[in-house]
Amino acid sequence: MTDTFQSAAAIAREVRAGDRSAVDTVEPFLERIADRGDPTNALVTVLDERAREQAAAVDEQVADGEDPGPLAGVPLAVKDLTETIEGVPNTHGLKPLADNVADHTTVTVRRLEAAGAVVVGTTNTPELGHTPLTYNELQGPTATPFDLERNAGGSSGGSAAALADGLTVLATGSDVGGSLRNPASCCGVVSVKPSYGLVPKETRPDGFNSHSPFAVLGPMARSVEDAGLMLDVLAGQDDIDPFSVPAEGDYAAAAAGGVPADEFDVGYSPDLDRFAVEQSVRDACREAVDALADAGAAVEDTAVGGPPKGDMTFDYGKQATAFFATIVDRLEDEHPDLDIEGDHAGEVSPTLLNTLGMGRGHGADDYLDANVGRTAFYDAVEDALDGRDALAVPVLATPPLPLEGEFPNEIDGENVAGLPMDWMLSWPFNMSGHPVVTVPAGLTDDGLPVGLQLVGHRYDEERLLSLAAAYEAANPWSYPDA
Repeated sequence: MTDTFQSAAAIAREVRAGDRSAVDTVEPFLERIADRGDPTNALVTVLDERAREQAAAVDEQVADGEDPGPLAGVPLAVKDLTETIEGVPNTHGLKPLADNVADHTTVTVRRLEAAGAVVVGTTNTPELGHTPLTYNELQGPTATPFDLERNAGGSSGGSAAALADGLTVLATGSDVGGSLRNPASCCGVVSVKPSYGLVPKETRPDGFNSHSPFAVLGPMARSVEDAGLMLDVLAGQDDIDPFSVPAEGDYAAAAAGGVPADEFDVGYSPDLDRFAVEQSVRDACREAVDALADAGAAVEDTAVGGPPKGDMTFDYGKQATAFFATIVDRLEDEHPDLDIEGDHAGEVSPTLLNTLGMGRGHGADDYLDANVGRTAFYDAVEDALDGRDALAVPVLATPPLPLEGEFPNEIDGENVAGLPMDWMLSWPFNMSGHPVVTVPAGLTDDGLPVGLQLVGHRYDEERLLSLAAAYEAANPWSYPDA
């Protein structure tokens, strides 16, 4: 295994024991970034000198007999959106904010750095994270390392591509409709969409803006164990977030495995009884859950009731577009010279302007009425989970899309509306709030990655990560350059 594909758990263990240097650990990552030129376009800002200084500080702690933390010396990338680092550029994917520099470090980054992680750079995202394909007018598109002509997915596409290409070991992501899970599927990595409030969000001036639909922050990694180790650091109540809750599980231990597959009961839905799904995706996901069953898990095809897809799409669209319109209002208050829908409209993607236009067309009653449909779907997921540990569902209806392509108008021979909500099977779980661990399901015959969602009971990430570890043992995974 090459130096840049080692696990976070192994790196941290060896650095803390004094068996390896954090400086020597981070250098191959910085060299790989510099020598290869980042062919996926995953990174926005490379923090090489800062990373070397952080790594040296970790080594100094070890030399002084101190414990640098559970992520000692582990390279980390931070999504260039709502998580910020004081003194580091923070563009939100917006060309008009190309020169913006963050004036503080957010709580999640503070926790990760306090745990010993070494930040090597920030990662690309679509403007404000508004779409499940990573591209913007400032940085351009980000590709999956599995095919440089295919998009990495979004909105945490830069983080996922950086992981799959060996540019970092851990990365942060955020998710309002699948932005952790969609790129994880497109790049063959692991992500955790936690229960709402488990990982605190720092949103000011509106500390309450993440509840409709549920917007969360979460870890991304190349293995379940590493994702659980990172979640252990991120999780827990913080006064900055009025929705944050205490962490009540040992996520690192759960993700390290040890619970046999035959202790789990899993429901499987290939399409949520709503979506058109390409046969290659169905085949990969079926083979993946069959491998889990062969390892001893009880796996049963499961129906998922609730409102029809059209009604759910309309409800999600009302809340998601209003969410992004409000984000723009807050950002323009913070940056008085910013005028996204006016003077700067020619510098942003048309899809962002369309999203904002739709969001401004909904009233408060529309926004709140959508919660009735959300409740009905929540109840349906609870019914599907009754007596089970998790529900397994594909992440996306197709493999990764072309680099700068559009959403499909036909999937598996069925005409669809060409909306991102037709392509993603992820956004319904932002409406319901259930936690999801995304794991690689396999490759299509064309060598493109497919992801599987493991949807669990709210605030039971410990059990869900134990299942994900058992799944991973039954479905081992590797990367072309590893």
